[in-house]
Amino acid sequence: SCRDRDSRRPAVALGELLVRCTPPGLDRVFLADSGSVAVEVALKMAAQYWRGRGRPEKCRFVALRGGYHGDTLGAMSVSDPATGRHEAFATIPRHHFVARPPSRGADFTKAIESLAEVLARDDVAALILEPLVQGAGGMHFYDPGYLQQARQLCDDHDVLLICDEIATGFGRTGHWFACDEARIAPDILCVGKALTGGYVTMGATLATEKVASHVCAAPPGSQDDALPLMHGPTFMGNPLACAVALASVSKLLKGGWWRRRVRAIEGQLCAGLNPCVGLDTVADVRVKGAIGVVEMKAPLDAAKVAAACPALGVWLRPFGTRLYTMPPFA
Repeated sequence: SCRDRDSRRPAVALGELLVRCTPPGLDRVFLADSGSVAVEVALKMAAQYWRGRGRPEKCRFVALRGGYHGDTLGAMSVSDPATGRHEAFATIPRHHFVARPPSRGADFTKAIESLAEVLARDDVAALILEPLVQGAGGMHFYDPGYLQQARQLCDDHDVLLICDEIATGFGRTGHWFACDEARIAPDILCVGKALTGGYVTMGATLATEKVASHVCAAPPGSQDDALPLMHGPTFMGNPLACAVALASVSKLLKGGWWRRRVRAIEGQLCAGLNPCVGLDTVADVRVKGAIGVVEMKAPLDAAKVAAACPALGVWLRPFGTRLYTMPPFA
């Protein structure tokens, strides 16, 4: 009907825009309800991809310790098992975890060797990680070289690479996507948060044509049927959310102003936070793009911090030993 066509137009326009502005090769788009759901869809894509290639035994995922990918069950299962309290959920799927890479600038040889050993397993479907910045798992920044070598290892071992850019995408790190800084492209990409500028909930999962074609393929040499992607949320492609996302991303891209703004914020954060290094209670200060983190030597009293910050005219989130800010730049 004409009404149906009208409701689909924002989704089609948003999908076309995302294909144009994300890393090369990501030509298929699935619009989801949120970032966590985008991760769930990515995991399903990877599992169905291997089913379509006749390799259903490749059904487990490799993830980095310290990572965070969301609060739905599948997303939790590839988030850090300690901070995600996996032991409290008997039904949570079990996957492979490797040590997270060391901080940016440090030697990551051992971390790559550990990753290579696990990726060589016959049951691995995909590696999922947050590129260059592990967010809620510790605001940990690591070296682009690690991501480059991880991409190569995935290719060498016939493993998909899923990049979760829900927190880092659309300019947050100083690059449009963190993947861009490492000059790599994933097989599957998850986006959210800045996708709609925080106005409505929405996420998206993008995949290469190769991944998409096998997701919906019948397993070779099998009597099993071809399957559609087994995910169809009620609010998938919601026209209001799509219109908001289209406006938000279009505004960011217009004239490249986001880059100048993020650089200015980065300069402000460095100038304001770097003096904290000299404080006895501070272990580290780190800034990347529009992300600023002060790491304390001891855990913060969240209640005291939450009470003190508004009186100073700021709102900051205390998280364990860390106090961080990710200010809006639009």
